[in-house]
Amino acid sequence: MANIVITGGAGFLGSHLCERFINDGDNVVCVDNLITGSPDNIAHLFGNSHFNFIHHDVTNYIYIPGKIDYVLHFASPASPIDYLQLPIQTLKVGSLGTHKALGLAKAKNATFLIASTSEVYGDPLIHPQTEEYWGNVNPIGFRGVYDEAKRFAEAMTMAYHRYHNVDTRIVRIFNTFGPRMRINDGRAIPAFITQALLNKDVSVFGDGSQTRSVCYIDDEIEGIVRLVKSSVNEPINIGNPNEISMYELAKEIIELTGSKSKIIFQDLPEDDPKVRQPDISKAKEFLNWTPKTSRKEGLIKTINYFKEKLGV
Repeated sequence: MANIVITGGAGFLGSHLCERFINDGDNVVCVDNLITGSPDNIAHLFGNSHFNFIHHDVTNYIYIPGKIDYVLHFASPASPIDYLQLPIQTLKVGSLGTHKALGLAKAKNATFLIASTSEVYGDPLIHPQTEEYWGNVNPIGFRGVYDEAKRFAEAMTMAYHRYHNVDTRIVRIFNTFGPRMRINDGRAIPAFITQALLNKDVSVFGDGSQTRSVCYIDDEIEGIVRLVKSSVNEPINIGNPNEISMYELAKEIIELTGSKSKIIFQDLPEDDPKVRQPDISKAKEFLNWTPKTSRKEGLIKTINYFKEKLGV
């Protein structure tokens, strides 16, 4: 039985991690200030003797008594609609929040995992993206507040590993989807599903030729758990390399929902990546991990969740 602290534990990914570790028999302390997370995501865990929730902004000093084995830092706005509205908070949680979470791990002699992102690669000039690629990021663009916050968080994590001997992990998370995503999340899959279920026009940015590689939540969580329990200190991509264009993804969701929606095109956001596909060779080698859930299977589960949330 391990004692685990998860910052951002009331968010999409964080709440699934809380649930997974509790199901594994571990004790979980969820720390969240709920600016993008929701109590609804963890409501079913309240009352469980293995779960504790602390309402706290992790850019301030984090105090948690007792023994801690793992600190997983997932606190951060993660969708463009969030970090464009909360640019300062995004930068602060990636810098100050990472520093405070690493300080907790150091004080408790705990293993630390930073939730990084494929966004550290920016609008990539190599394809697919390997962990050795340094990225193509516009540091002063609108997306830079998220991209650079995560790049800084990785640098801080490695500094604590090298100079304070903290046992650290870096997971570069590629586009993940599934139940508990917010209806107004702003990312492609929640937007497409919501519009399709309501028979509204499905909005695709640009000409829809830009690609993403989407990973179902259960697979993503399995990869993260394997990484945190491994001995791998270098960054690891966790994502599904099955690539699809945004236009094809919109068509697929319209078909799966049986929607009457039509696809319309809108201006491409600034610095929107043209391609995104993880090279998961290291995850396969070091973690014996590959995604198991097909995109169709994952989309059907996600659509059913959104049907319930929307009442349709």
